[in-house]
Amino acid sequence: MSPALLLLLALGLGLVGWLAGRARAAAFRTGMPGQRLSALPNYHGWYVALWIVIPLLAFVALWAFAAPELVTQSVLASPAGQALPAAGMERATMLAEARAVAAGSARAVFNPDAQALVLPFRAAMTRYGWIGTVLALIIALAAGAFAYLRVKPELRARTRVERVVMAVLLLASLIAILTTLGIFLSLVFETVRFFGMVSPIDFLTGTMWGPDTMAAVDRTDPSLYGAVPLFWGTIFIGAIIAMLVAIPLGLMSAIYLTQYAHPRARRWIKPTLEILAGVPTVVYGYFAALTVAPFIRDAALMLGVDNPSSESALAAGLVMGVMIIPFVSSMADDSIAAVPDSMRDGSLALGATANETIRRVLVPAALPGIVAGVMLAVSRAIGETMIVVMAASTAANLTANPLEAMTTVTVQIVALLTSEGSFDHPATLAAFALGFVLFLVTLALNFFALSVVKRFREAYD
Repeated sequence: MSPALLLLLALGLGLVGWLAGRARAAAFRTGMPGQRLSALPNYHGWYVALWIVIPLLAFVALWAFAAPELVTQSVLASPAGQALPAAGMERATMLAEARAVAAGSARAVFNPDAQALVLPFRAAMTRYGWIGTVLALIIALAAGAFAYLRVKPELRARTRVERVVMAVLLLASLIAILTTLGIFLSLVFETVRFFGMVSPIDFLTGTMWGPDTMAAVDRTDPSLYGAVPLFWGTIFIGAIIAMLVAIPLGLMSAIYLTQYAHPRARRWIKPTLEILAGVPTVVYGYFAALTVAPFIRDAALMLGVDNPSSESALAAGLVMGVMIIPFVSSMADDSIAAVPDSMRDGSLALGATANETIRRVLVPAALPGIVAGVMLAVSRAIGETMIVVMAASTAANLTANPLEAMTTVTVQIVALLTSEGSFDHPATLAAFALGFVLFLVTLALNFFALSVVKRFREAYD
């Protein structure tokens, strides 16, 4: 039986356990009128259901990992499996092809020698499927019987159920932290491997970027792993050009919507503006490559620039800035709207103009939220890939000319990880080093935003 069916079985048996536990608790209430239950019958039902579902789900998770290996070992022990070549890529490929056909995810095998493994795979899958089902039923029945027999009037079922719920909520809250920790540790491990082949100084200070995935590992040229052009391209496109577009337009749109716009106009303009955040980035990339980049090239020709490129950092940065306007505008809008009206009215009552009130009262009071929105927009911009690929090229170029082609860290990560190099090659490991640096930069931006928020935060009644 597949893990999905085992999961449905767990939910079905849990429902049966809930009904049985609830009925047993209700029988205690009706059978002994003077007996007071320590918890409502529903909690007794949940107590039995959790005793069935949790062990069964744990078994399903364990079986999902163990069953494929048991099936493989069973196939290898068969006559067809013993005729396979020694351990290696050819053997693994034949096993994978036969498993796919036996599972129904493929129609035929590519290697004719793998056809003999299909029937052993089907037999092993069927056998271990029934074994898993029987074990799941035994576990569910044993746990359910144990919990059912413990349902008594003095059982504090509510307390125990709430403890389980609290544990589930705690686990849910830890998932993001554990995921971040796992990402960080995986990046650190691969980055250490990379720095064992290429010096960190060469990587962080070098100005030449041209990893060769076809070169031998022992003939790697460290001078070709200088990532400064990538770091500069990321900053220039995502943190300079894009922010020069997003911050003024986003902040001014927020000021207009909160201070000048008619409520009817605000109801239309704000949702329309936030639609930009839901447009796929590949659409922005097409717009940048087919419309903005040719327009910038033609404008540069009219201004007398010699041979301007149709791929430029300016095109990617402008479109990226438009893409992240909703991040800045929405955060600034909410922050300005949260400033008490009494502060605005007091400033106007003292003789300040509307312009002075906005510049000297509202914007400083809403500064923590505005900075948080800007940092969120910067983090979003430096992680963008599709717009840069389609409008700014993949060439590493260390220049301050916005009309020239340029690339970013994320583009090179994609290019290196999708190349034909092995994961032991420094060219592939360089992607993890770039990701580690990008992770640290994003973390630093978040800490900076938090420090600004704490420094300028004000509480209003």
